Amino acid sequence: MSDPNNHENPQHETWGKRPPKGDDFRLLQGPKLRLEELARAWRIFLEFIRGFRKLHFISPCVTVFGSARFPENHRHYKLAREMGRTLAESGYTVMTGGGPGIMEAANRGAKEGGGLSIGCNIQLPMEQDPNPYLDRFVEFRYFFVRKVMLVKYSDAFIVMPGGFGTLDEVFETAVLMQTGKIESFPVVLMGTDYWERPMEFIRTTMVEEGVISPGDPDLLKLTDDPEEAMAFIRAYAKKKEAPVDPIPALGEG
Repeated sequence: MSDPNNHENPQHETWGKRPPKGDDFRLLQGPKLRLEELARAWRIFLEFIRGFRKLHFISPCVTVFGSARFPENHRHYKLAREMGRTLAESGYTVMTGGGPGIMEAANRGAKEGGGLSIGCNIQLPMEQDPNPYLDRFVEFRYFFVRKVMLVKYSDAFIVMPGGFGTLDEVFETAVLMQTGKIESFPVVLMGTDYWERPMEFIRTTMVEEGVISPGDPDLLKLTDDPEEAMAFIRAYAKKKEAPVDPIPALGEG
């Protein structure tokens, strides 16, 4: 009998493995020696600068989120690949976490559509190897630095089915929109059968309890049609353009 959690993915035995105790772990352990804290703050600063240089000229850009666990023959992989191709053909750079599954599918579609394909990764034990469909790959040590980059340089998010990391990106972006920290930022949920129950909870329980406003669920667009998703992005996204030309000597491109 086949394992329903396998999805024919050779990495399935390592999913859920605890990551090594790296930079994020040490940062969140609490107070350290002042010199150690200063050195860490400097490393974080340099990580921001590296991200700024690498990603400054990729606009217009749409980031695609989703699980690394879906294999090539899965319907969610196929939909993400089609969405990546549609975005590229519409003139958008496609950015993902750079790994397998949905990320690979969207990057693959972007390459097939003749667009720029970017991987913006966080160091993890299984998912840090870049997929083969990337034009550029940037790796970060700190989750919060990576999140800033994904919002700063994206004009919209496409969110495919995924786990805690995907949910984290969805709701953090929704909070930024809800509080006016960002504007004109479309978020499209694709895989309607997957998102149906979470969206029902948002529309009913959360609204009825008064923890969000009745109009807040409208911040998230639900569709399985790449053309409908593209129309929503065109209608509401405000393109972020770089104000100056790249300087190759600074690692920009």
